Amino acid sequence: MIALIAGSLVLSVLHALIPNHWLPVLAISRREQWSLSQTTSVTLAAGLAHALSTVLLGGLIALAGRALSDSIEPFTHFFAPGVLIALGLFYMYQHHRHKHFHLHSKPVISPRQVVISLVIAMFFSPCLEIEAYFLMAGATGWWLVAVLAVLYTIVTVSGMVLWVRLTYRGLVKMNWHTLEHNAGIITGVTLVLTGIASFFLH
Repeated sequence: MIALIAGSLVLSVLHALIPNHWLPVLAISRREQWSLSQTTSVTLAAGLAHALSTVLLGGLIALAGRALSDSIEPFTHFFAPGVLIALGLFYMYQHHRHKHFHLHSKPVISPRQVVISLVIAMFFSPCLEIEAYFLMAGATGWWLVAVLAVLYTIVTVSGMVLWVRLTYRGLVKMNWHTLEHNAGIITGVTLVLTGIASFFLH
């Protein structure tokens, strides 16, 4: 339980910081000349859409974890932690294949359509890395699934809003490319460490 909550918290914080979660909003905001309040509102809507799809998918995966834990005795102790470790190794291996958000020519659509498109895009790009935690939480109980869902939503959405507001005002200057490039490694290490800890903490 402790390992799951700690691991999911680390991933939630990381994904609130990753530029591809909030940089598209900021880029469109600059192009459309939105105010800070408009930018904040759109970021909040996009973040909630992203969190909603992640939590809905997590709930379905938690159901699978619950079913497996009831029918396969070693699931909680061996298989589920193994999934975390395997997924972590995958992200470490794939860390160099990251995507950037590129803003090209200005599309001929209304501001409302821009916002709707952005929210839909965020809804259909759930955070897949966190889903392994929902798989394990389902084997423990629905209360832990709820804790992970609330924790992920609050940290991710508030983090996105905070970084957009700070960056909008020019208060934060960081090497976002380096952070984004290394996000796969950080994510992978977090998943592997959580998986290893889960072998010993149950």
